[in-house]
Amino acid sequence: MENNMQTAQTNQPTILHGKQNHGGHEIFDTHELLTGMISALDQNKIFQQFIQDPELKAIAQHQGEFLTQTYNTLVESFKTGQDPTVPTTSYSMQQSNDVVYGVKPSQPKKPIASANEVTDECVSTYLLTQMKSLATMGARGACEITNPVARRVVADSIPNLIEMSYEIFLYQNKHHYYQVPQLQPSDMAAMMQSYDTTATMNQMH
Repeated sequence: MENNMQTAQTNQPTILHGKQNHGGHEIFDTHELLTGMISALDQNKIFQQFIQDPELKAIAQHQGEFLTQTYNTLVESFKTGQDPTVPTTSYSMQQSNDVVYGVKPSQPKKPIASANEVTDECVSTYLLTQMKSLATMGARGACEITNPVARRVVADSIPNLIEMSYEIFLYQNKHHYYQVPQLQPSDMAAMMQSYDTTATMNQMH
């Protein structure tokens, strides 16, 4: 009887409060995200030596500084389970929202043969890839993180990672590194008119 009671107690779910209420899945997701942030910050530093355009260098430095604080905030909340000393803030993009549409003829892209071939187009592509990857990892992790403080820090960081990705996209687009084709006007209009709204539950009553 005593052994059965001990077994039953062992199999009961554990409810933890405070800094230790992390699930195993969450630990791995946050570990992956923090490791990704370290990689992005390290590569940001490495890439800056290849940048020629002062505007791109300013973007890289601005994003590096912001991501460093985001990393520190997440590390603190992850380790303590408490509100971080420096809360998350909103990233201020330096680019305008104007997008250049259309495709101009350009040389086919291919991998570089040596580090001497690294250009601003290369670096901005590397930065964009990093930010998009972090945004994806953060969104996936924020859906399942159990610690409420760590989850909120990650969730609040996702719009900033998206904004940083979009800033680099706009920079690339402006310099014709990232070209944006459009459909024919008739095809675009047909696609845009192919959906309609539906009644909400309140409107049905």
